[in-house]
Amino acid sequence: MYRVLYRKWRPQVFDDVVGQPQVTVTLASQVRENRLSHAYLFTGARGTGKTTCAKILSKAVNCLHPVNGNPCNECEICRGIDSGTVLDIVEIDAASNRGIDDIRLLRDEANFTPARAKYRVYIIDEVHMLTIEAFNALLKTLEEPPEHVKFILATTEVYKLPSTILSRCQRFDFRRIEPKVIAERLMQVASAEGAVLQPDAAMLIARIADGGMRDALSLLDRAMSVENTVTADVVSVSAGLMGREQIYSLCRTIAQRDVAGALTLLDELHNASCDTQRLITELTDQFRNFLIIQTVKAPENLIVCTASEMAELKTIAAGFTKEEILFALRVLTDTADAVKRTQNRRVEAEMAVIRLCHPAAENDASALAARVSVLEKELAALKTQGIRAEIPSAASVLQTPAPEPAAAAQEPPTEKIAMPADTPNFEEDVPWEEEPPKYSLPFDEPQPPTEQPDFAGFAAEHSGGYANRFSETQEDDAPFDFDAFMAEHSGGRSEKPAEPAEAPASAAPEPPASAEENIVTPREGELDARTWLRIILDTERSFTPLVGLLTDSKAVIRGEALIIYPASNKLRFMLQEDILARYLGPVAQRILGKMYIIKLEN
Repeated sequence: MYRVLYRKWRPQVFDDVVGQPQVTVTLASQVRENRLSHAYLFTGARGTGKTTCAKILSKAVNCLHPVNGNPCNECEICRGIDSGTVLDIVEIDAASNRGIDDIRLLRDEANFTPARAKYRVYIIDEVHMLTIEAFNALLKTLEEPPEHVKFILATTEVYKLPSTILSRCQRFDFRRIEPKVIAERLMQVASAEGAVLQPDAAMLIARIADGGMRDALSLLDRAMSVENTVTADVVSVSAGLMGREQIYSLCRTIAQRDVAGALTLLDELHNASCDTQRLITELTDQFRNFLIIQTVKAPENLIVCTASEMAELKTIAAGFTKEEILFALRVLTDTADAVKRTQNRRVEAEMAVIRLCHPAAENDASALAARVSVLEKELAALKTQGIRAEIPSAASVLQTPAPEPAAAAQEPPTEKIAMPADTPNFEEDVPWEEEPPKYSLPFDEPQPPTEQPDFAGFAAEHSGGYANRFSETQEDDAPFDFDAFMAEHSGGRSEKPAEPAEAPASAAPEPPASAEENIVTPREGELDARTWLRIILDTERSFTPLVGLLTDSKAVIRGEALIIYPASNKLRFMLQEDILARYLGPVAQRILGKMYIIKLEN
């Protein structure tokens, strides 16, 4: 009767277990020195050797003639355990026997002494499937079992176990087996089976197995049933994978933004019965390789492939930016989850390819980052190709003096450079014939202007008719006469009554008004027009460019804030709150007698 390879080649001693030296060496040493624990916990991914080591340990502790910690596999106990005639070794599937009644039965049987072996060993596989009640029933027995009982628990999801179980067991973690180790083991098995396994095919099987020896042997068994000479193409067909050349072609079409070509490849793979979920997984692995190539200095240490494959991966990876690769990985991860939940997997794969070819259709942060990275890459390419040398910059043109007429006449005509159709016409947009300014601003090293800004011109342009409020002959230190201004601009309707030309002789002269008498005590709400106009005029006088910008605006006091409502959007565009507060804040404090927070209402 034919036995599958993973059962036929299951290790019988600790030395045959590959890829787990941190477990096998320790267990063999404990058996050799008789320092055995009463409870073991084996954790790790599927197919890494947990159940195999549990069976070897159960034979080793009962073997009549152990060899350096390994079972001899020749005594009656070892042969009886292999054949299943020794009933003292009990293997329980916790996925099927997970209730409290099953654990109570186990607890009662544990009190009986072994029939033939030295120890009664209970191997509980997938122990995380037990119920909470079953765990509670097992606690006491697991903590203080009889002297003749050993427990070996195995699980792939250790985080589901209660902490009370973990604290009572001696834990061993099984790692994923490295692809090189799996490939070497596969070559040995294929040679012993009379088959020819090519090295690249063995490496491909090891990559697909994802660290599990059982899955690798199962795939090798499937490939050997197709042809006795196992190649990479045979493995791809057996595993339902797309060929390496096809997946490389698909990645190249995505890098070129060729949606039609990518969808055509997907259609060919669908007609060839390629598994969609495996295809998404393969694409995810390839983009992971691209990310490692662009991130790590020595990607050969992290990517399992041949030298020719590495060269091909580096060529394709150069067509992507890091942001594009991260965006692709996110899309493929979401698609892998969606493929498991939908009935039409082909549509999900086509949607993923279209999204990868057109990141502009996405609005999330990763898609925007990918689009920005493409623009940065194109800009760097333009700079590398010397575009700035062909198109003169404005600063260089303004700094270059106009040639003399005679010299210009002697210069030979220059050949006009052919430019793309969408290139701006600098001859029309830039006034080359105008006289250059007195100072220039080079692009690389900005310098301050040699002349002061023309505030008077700025005020004349933006004052709205109020630029003549302050004449050039007015002294900066002279106080502003608000009453005279109101008498001049009120049209004879000044709110302040006119004073008599001559005061009566008997009247005593009035003392000068103090600063406190000019302070206005505002209330919550809108400022009156007279007080707000005083603040505006004094502010414009302290900072001339504000002339006219606060005209027709309103102000409201709300708590500790003075909120300004401008009459137009010009003030919002030309000023910021910190600039306005720098000049209007002190004036408002002087007139209102209190410091307010200046805010510009949007």
